[in-house]
Amino acid sequence: MRRLPRLATFVVLLATTAPAWAAAIVDKVSIEGLDDELMVENVNAALSLNDSLGKRLGESRLEYLLDEAAAETREALEPFGYYSPTITVEAPRNEAADDERLTVTVRVQLGEPVRVRRRDLSIEGEGGDDRYLKEDLEAFAPKVGDVFDHTTYEASKLTIVRRLADRGYFDADFTHRRVEVTRADHAADIALGWVSGIRYDMGPTTFLQDKFDQGLLDKLVYWEEGSYFHQGKLDRLRESLVGLDYFSSIDIQANPDKAEDGRVPIDVKLELAKRDIYTAGVSYGTESGPGIRLGLDRRYVNSRGHKLSTHLDYAQKRKTLLTQYRIPAFKWLDGWYTVGLQASDEQTDYIDLRHVEFTGSRSGQVSEDWTAVASIHALRERWRYVENDPLTGLPDTAVQYATFTYPSLRADYTNSPVGSNRPDQLAGSILLRGGVEGAGSDANFLQFHMRARWSQQYKTNSALIVRGEYGHTFTSSLVAMPPSLRFFAGGDRSIRGYAWREVGPRRGDYALGAKNVLTGSVEYEFYPKGGPYGGAVFVDTGSAFDGTRPQLSTGIGVGLRWRSPVGPVRLDIAHGLDDPDSSFQLYLNIGTDL
Repeated sequence: MRRLPRLATFVVLLATTAPAWAAAIVDKVSIEGLDDELMVENVNAALSLNDSLGKRLGESRLEYLLDEAAAETREALEPFGYYSPTITVEAPRNEAADDERLTVTVRVQLGEPVRVRRRDLSIEGEGGDDRYLKEDLEAFAPKVGDVFDHTTYEASKLTIVRRLADRGYFDADFTHRRVEVTRADHAADIALGWVSGIRYDMGPTTFLQDKFDQGLLDKLVYWEEGSYFHQGKLDRLRESLVGLDYFSSIDIQANPDKAEDGRVPIDVKLELAKRDIYTAGVSYGTESGPGIRLGLDRRYVNSRGHKLSTHLDYAQKRKTLLTQYRIPAFKWLDGWYTVGLQASDEQTDYIDLRHVEFTGSRSGQVSEDWTAVASIHALRERWRYVENDPLTGLPDTAVQYATFTYPSLRADYTNSPVGSNRPDQLAGSILLRGGVEGAGSDANFLQFHMRARWSQQYKTNSALIVRGEYGHTFTSSLVAMPPSLRFFAGGDRSIRGYAWREVGPRRGDYALGAKNVLTGSVEYEFYPKGGPYGGAVFVDTGSAFDGTRPQLSTGIGVGLRWRSPVGPVRLDIAHGLDDPDSSFQLYLNIGTDL
């Protein structure tokens, strides 16, 4: 009998005497001892074990991953200022089982954190005397005595780097950047320094486009050449160009490498958007009937940047035509001069109305949140209520006419971008208008109308929305006021649960309009798991009234919500509480609504 080689004999003996280590599958990795969710997330992201969940692991691979878990956890906690934690990794096993399924537990005792012991922060050059950079250095975090959090440190450093660039210190660079951590002392020493170089000035601005008169866009450059450079000036120029709606692409570049005598040239590269926008759609209203909507918006008519828009809403019982011609206005405030014509013909079951109105206005951006429109209106209105005389039973053919010429001032406030899927935290409008009898108007009147909307968002899945409206007309001749200058209540933008113009003074079954309006609404929206689809519950109340005390009408309802790419979509169904036999009202809205 041949003898086995010694090495082969040793392998055979080892295989017959060693325990049969089974393979294992890690089902779950649990982190214990950490209350901070960010810490837990960082540790989980660092653990190689999480990449092997549900996989069959050999003994050596499993032991390697368990050994690595402690080192990976320790490294993942350093950005939070904990350099000396105590970490234990446990994975109880049943050695007799095949393909055993394990839960790995990583237990952490954070221990004492590393705190900032010393800071040496400095900016050499002109930037050292810059007030805003001094404030940034003063606010730099973490401060002495604070836990040395890496994220906070990097954010503070980036703030100063960006501030240097925004304020025109284009040659700025680090002279030194060093952090020394002494684990034994649980201490960190920070040393950061910059040299700012000179602060550059605003150079010539060149608009790279071939459509509009060069002088037109030059008016948007509100700063003087040679003034200090600041990125905020370019940001404001971008907002003005976006507001013109001429361009599909706007690229504004400062070129410090081409600076002469410390002045940085600005290049504005513009690409034209499509000139014409055509819109078409269908509509339906319980009072207006079926209809179509057509629109044409011409972004630019000529090289002077004029605009033209025409919109037609042609329904069975209500027709409206609106045409506006706009001219850019950049002196004092960015905005537009506008002349417009609005004509409407309403032939419903309760009113026969024709309205023609000419408008001239000047709009302007007062501040980041405020816009204003000053306008003059000239309107001619003819109306007749369609009902039978209570004495004769014959149709009432009394026709009323009104002519009013009056000035108007409107201010709008909003603090979030138009089209945002979340309602504004605070938005509103204030309207003041009035006319004088004998000076183009059939009666003296002064009218005030205010609307506001406030919301509070809770995390990403819910919001509380409060809306209100108040309007009052000072006049002794309400009977001479046309329907377009009276207040009404009811409908999707007023009191849901009631039809459009249903609430307020009436003549039989028909709304007459009133001197005053007061409405309010409270709504709660909820989006499960923060997704795009959600629901809402709401209660609305208010009235249109002539006296001093309103007779409130209240409606309640529920709705569906969708955060669509084009803005919020809202479908509501509501019922009025003042008339239990009244029908349910259905409302559909797309886009941000005040």
